Amino acid sequence: MTYCLGIKVKEGLVAIADTRITSGTDTSIKVKILTEQKDKYSIFIMTSGLRSIRDKSILYFKEIIEHEEYNKLFKVVNAFGEQVRMVAEEDKVHLENSGFKFDLHTIIGGQLKDDEEHKLFLLYPEGNWVELGYGAPFVVIGNSGHGKAILNRTLNENSTMKQALKAGFLSFDSTRVSSNNVDFPIDVVLYKKDTFQLADHRYEKKDLENVSAQWAEELKVALENISEEWMDATFNKLPQL
Repeated sequence: MTYCLGIKVKEGLVAIADTRITSGTDTSIKVKILTEQKDKYSIFIMTSGLRSIRDKSILYFKEIIEHEEYNKLFKVVNAFGEQVRMVAEEDKVHLENSGFKFDLHTIIGGQLKDDEEHKLFLLYPEGNWVELGYGAPFVVIGNSGHGKAILNRTLNENSTMKQALKAGFLSFDSTRVSSNNVDFPIDVVLYKKDTFQLADHRYEKKDLENVSAQWAEELKVALENISEEWMDATFNKLPQL
């Protein structure tokens, strides 16, 4: 399993991916974000699913973009989707016969020279896609069940990139403490609108454990501060000793 998060706000894009790969009882660290940076061409790609499907699709895609020029991000998404379909034609039946599901999900974000603004897309295993807008400013692939609540409660199109990264990390951290197949290090990629320049950084556990601890304490304090009068209607029905 994995955890990949893409966020789109007016200021720009934030991408977060864990690096844990689990195979049976073995774990390893692998980069899950591919970045491509050229003149007025900035994209990142994150995937969740079988590593073999991911690696093959990425390899095919790299071959394509070495020889093709794209001016809008949706064309890049289409190109990657075509490679996913090609891999499906080659491997899907064999994988399913062996008990594996063809389940590659992909987040693609960035901006190309003729895009009017930064873009964020979710690509499905079938090769079709949806574009994320300000009404739905984030998408999570992989282990998505534990970390969405804080994103839903805190993010909107007017959030700053720093607020988005902060909420994104707390979302990852909620997933990490609830699952044994998501963990540090995490890779972060930032893109500010119209700059055509990506920034990336890897965070180890030691870099952010104080933030995680602070968040845990803040939650305890917030819980204590929630009023309790509303519970009286139920607790008053308990027998008095």
